[in-house]
Amino acid sequence: MENHPLIFAVNQQRFELSTVDPSTTLLHFLRHHTPFKSVKLGCGEGGCGACVVLLSKYDPVLDKVQDFTISSCLTLLCSIHGCSVTTSEGIGNCKDGFHSIHQRFAGFHASQCGFCTPGMCVSLFSALVNAQNTNRPEPPPGFSKLSVSEAEKAVSGNLCRCTGYRPIADACKSFASDVDMEDLGLNSFWKKGCDKEGKSSKLPAYDPNGGPCLFPEFLRNEIRSVPFVDSKGRSWLNPISLKDLNKLLECDESSNNITKSKIVVGNTEVGYYKDFEHVDTYINLKYIHELSVIKIDSTGVEIGATVTISKAIEALKSSNHEPSSIGEMVFCKIAVHMEKIASEFVRNTASIGGNLMMAQRKRFPSDVSTILLAAGSMISISTGSSEEVIMLDEFLKRPPLGPKCVLLSVKIPNWDSIRDIYSNDTSVMFETYRASPRPLGNALPYLNAAFLAAITPCKIFNGVKLNSCHLAFGAYGTKHAIRARKIEEFLAGKVIDYSVIYEAISLVGAIIIPEKSTSSPAYRTSLAVGFLFEFLSSLIDGNVAKKDDYLNGCRNASSTLPERFISNQNLSGYNKSADLLLSGKQTMELSLEYHPVGDTIIKYGAAIQASGEAIYVDDIPSPTNCLYGAFIYSTKPLAQVKGFTFPPKSQPEGVIAVISTGDIPVGGYNIGARTMFGDEFLFADKLTECAGQPLAFVVADTQKNADLAAHFTIVDYDTHNLEAPILSVEESVKRSCFFEVSSYLIPEQVGDISKGMAEADHHINAAQIRLGSQYHFYMETHCALAIPDEDNCMVVYSSNQWPSNVHSVIAKCLGVPEHNVRVITRRVGGGFGGKGTRSMVVATACALAAHKLRRPVRIYLNRKTDMIMAGGRHPMKITYNVGFKTNGKITGLQLEILIDAGMSTDVSPIMPHNFVNALKKYDWGALSFDIKLCKTNHSSKCAMRAPGEAQGSFIAEAVIEHVASTLCMDVDTTRKVNLHTFVSISKFFKDPGEPEEYTLPSIWDRLATSSCLKQRVEMVDEFNSCNIWKKRGLSRIPVVHEVRLRPTPGKVSILTDGSVVVEVGGVEIGQGLWTKVRQMVAYALSSIDCDGTDNLLEKVRVVQSDTIAVIQGGGTFGSTTSESSCEAVRLCCNILIERLTPLKKRLQNNGSLKWDVLISQANLQSVNLSVNSLYVPEFVSKSYLNYGAAVSEVEIDLLTGETTILRSDIIYDCGQSLNPAVDLGQVN
Repeated sequence: MENHPLIFAVNQQRFELSTVDPSTTLLHFLRHHTPFKSVKLGCGEGGCGACVVLLSKYDPVLDKVQDFTISSCLTLLCSIHGCSVTTSEGIGNCKDGFHSIHQRFAGFHASQCGFCTPGMCVSLFSALVNAQNTNRPEPPPGFSKLSVSEAEKAVSGNLCRCTGYRPIADACKSFASDVDMEDLGLNSFWKKGCDKEGKSSKLPAYDPNGGPCLFPEFLRNEIRSVPFVDSKGRSWLNPISLKDLNKLLECDESSNNITKSKIVVGNTEVGYYKDFEHVDTYINLKYIHELSVIKIDSTGVEIGATVTISKAIEALKSSNHEPSSIGEMVFCKIAVHMEKIASEFVRNTASIGGNLMMAQRKRFPSDVSTILLAAGSMISISTGSSEEVIMLDEFLKRPPLGPKCVLLSVKIPNWDSIRDIYSNDTSVMFETYRASPRPLGNALPYLNAAFLAAITPCKIFNGVKLNSCHLAFGAYGTKHAIRARKIEEFLAGKVIDYSVIYEAISLVGAIIIPEKSTSSPAYRTSLAVGFLFEFLSSLIDGNVAKKDDYLNGCRNASSTLPERFISNQNLSGYNKSADLLLSGKQTMELSLEYHPVGDTIIKYGAAIQASGEAIYVDDIPSPTNCLYGAFIYSTKPLAQVKGFTFPPKSQPEGVIAVISTGDIPVGGYNIGARTMFGDEFLFADKLTECAGQPLAFVVADTQKNADLAAHFTIVDYDTHNLEAPILSVEESVKRSCFFEVSSYLIPEQVGDISKGMAEADHHINAAQIRLGSQYHFYMETHCALAIPDEDNCMVVYSSNQWPSNVHSVIAKCLGVPEHNVRVITRRVGGGFGGKGTRSMVVATACALAAHKLRRPVRIYLNRKTDMIMAGGRHPMKITYNVGFKTNGKITGLQLEILIDAGMSTDVSPIMPHNFVNALKKYDWGALSFDIKLCKTNHSSKCAMRAPGEAQGSFIAEAVIEHVASTLCMDVDTTRKVNLHTFVSISKFFKDPGEPEEYTLPSIWDRLATSSCLKQRVEMVDEFNSCNIWKKRGLSRIPVVHEVRLRPTPGKVSILTDGSVVVEVGGVEIGQGLWTKVRQMVAYALSSIDCDGTDNLLEKVRVVQSDTIAVIQGGGTFGSTTSESSCEAVRLCCNILIERLTPLKKRLQNNGSLKWDVLISQANLQSVNLSVNSLYVPEFVSKSYLNYGAAVSEVEIDLLTGETTILRSDIIYDCGQSLNPAVDLGQVN
């Protein structure tokens, strides 16, 4: 077959490839073969949005270009022939000018670590482009045709783990034509008091016609060409008819499966089913016209198998059936449900046929199959030359279809014909349901369901008769979606009342039975009961009545229902919540006394983060001869490791070496991580002590080949003569297997617990709480690049929070002096504590491999490996006894705390101190505890946002709630009774400061006023009394947080042109460290009082952390690195001012003096303009207490367990903020 090149464009640049590996993804190509690095690998599953790009495709039939987002990590490069790709750099950049999207994201402080921001910008840009193509009225200048709701949903599939969605939503909503400018939060565009018109004029201008060219003209000539590409025996085929397809499938079958082929459309299945098998031939179905057609007629809607879910939604919403008809209602509700499947950028390429085939062949928990099953859909399939049409139910029940079987189309019948079967007053009720971790975005359901019922008014019983129904359930841990036929048969012909409903739902438990390996089986079954109850009870309580949100205008269908169904619609107190738009208000006290310190300066680098030009470790171009690594890790919790091999039939490609303990050089050590509490192995040495522990490091010519080699590695384990692994804290106690905690880290008991318990009127004894672990889910996984340098030196680029320790660990592992190692960290794409110690293992393995092979080695952990090796938050088991008075005052709290530390110490010894400190936010009278740090055969647990403190605060609130519940007392009153006075807090904390610094009581009272607490409590009580199936709760909670400062280095250098370069030991992980440091340097140097120091902030640049340039950097954690670094650079600036002041006095005799003249003269006179310092906090200021409180109102759906946070009010006393915008971002 003749080769036709693959032609496409990226940011208007033409690419023509005659040879390409068909398994190459668009993401891989963009990151490795173009200069555009804004597309990031976050999850590799199409679930996070970090890799989103805009795809523009010309439709010659419609003669128009269609623009839509896609997930580049799932999209195969060969599938974009004739298309144009636009990344965030293509929208705007620092060279050609930033787009208003980038500017507004920066100005609304909507980017912290910035790793996810380019994907968000592309998602919003796509929404703006598509809104502009609608026939909506022209918006005011500077705004778009987007609505506020659409603007928020534009980024609903994009995950952010740092910023909080409020500022992101504000940046998006600022483009909406119907936005309330008063609702937009803190930003850098206008000051308080600015009117609406003034605010609009200050936003960066948006011109819908001034954007980049999305589809270069040269691509129009490539539309009709069909590419055929191959590489190393792998082919990409594009059959243009079913006949061609059948020939290819027959050839594949006759080859005795020596070669493997794969049928593809959108390739989104690899987001769920990882593609580890070698594929020789990819068969793309997109060019087969018969499979891409949507047919709409009076009998229904037939959707071709390759039609994307997005196109299906569009067709179902505009099905051209009779307005207000039953058929239209069913189609529309199917479309609405489909909008909750995956994310828009996945739906834009995922096909209807592919979804159904995954459900049939691979037991995929499909929403599509469930809702179409309830709608009575039919499937058309082809096997060779024969075709057949079967019901979807039968299709799902069949054994997995063979490779020659092709799904052609699915047909959804028009339910207008129901009246041909029943009487003219028959109507159809159709509802779909879905319970998932997130209501929007990429989250698989715990259970989905769809119910369709033909109903007729029954005048005799003044009710509703259910003639027939389809009840479909899916995704609950079963092979495929099912029809609950026993319940259908039971309900058929019955007049619905509560006795019928109770009998019907009693049958659910025997039908909806999740398989044994399914998580939360009882919850899934209860969901099925809740959904069915909700559906059937609406026939009694009147939710089927004549109202706009029922049949989407289907008035005729319900016009004959009894009057009581019209007047008593909310008897059950259940109706589906409308989408709530994010809104809020922020207030703060600004001080310009130390300007620009204290001002709301835009986060440094926010614009280039939005455009995707900010460089992260994996964005650094690979050096010549670079190799790639992947970890071979243990899958056993405790076993002897005899060795590992690759399977003989699947020898991985491109493997260069496997690095293990035997490759550690003479004089080096098997060390992978270090804390003040001890060292941790790099590789398991003969004995592996947890699943996920690194055994070896495989090095290959590409990251993909390294990952595949690690995946296919066979490890030889031996568990003979070994005890059973310790997998619980109870077993750890039983075997007395603990880590020691140094005496200086053990918190002190408070008061006399025996006396406290004796004073109590009531007791709660032996109450237990278990807390599980939690994964950090930083957007950027662990990554590193190690480059051998001259004289046995090593330069390592690492994404980490503790460069100085990474440095020392690498040196010790390689057996070289520390001056031979240099660790550089510019910025980190999210850390949350997870890149404190775990990153050391990753960087050290890379350095060891590079040292051994004398070639650069890099790694970017895939998400699965990262999750397995990361460790995460510490699980705990807490048992407590509490004594309390009748008025709710607690007199004594006694706890036994078992902390699962995993296989090694890491930073676990800090956990007792942190836990107890958070617990001390209340006056317990007396506080006694026994804390054990359990050694188990789980992965080593590490720091994670407020390690120990999050658990301690939770336990404190659980105890308070338990006491209030026991006394039948208002919990807010119980909390207030147990709040500290200054006297009591002085007993619990050694140095709480001065009495006037204890602001918690005033915060507590102020919050009650600002949040209208009393009135809202009454409103919640009224809501709960009026609603059966939805309840609300309101809770006010305090926090007391002890902050500890650490020694921190800094370096400030003034260059010859007067610009300033600053280095600090801390790492920019999104917390605004660089921004605050710049502000402090600008303030401190401006005290020289020269002309030109007013805009000194623009002259200051903070550069990457470099362990050779600035030593003793320490770790970036504990929420104090920014303020400590600011003090370190302030000390530097003070010395510089001292050096410059004498010169300034001599030069100023001639009048005013400009900053650049002063610096120029200082250079000429050999004044030292570079200063290092190490800030060491004084004992009296080494620690202090922070106070805050919050009120949150939450609504819970009792039928599904779904919770919605309706409102949160927070007051936080942060002293005098260095940058309120950055600090508010941290609060968000």
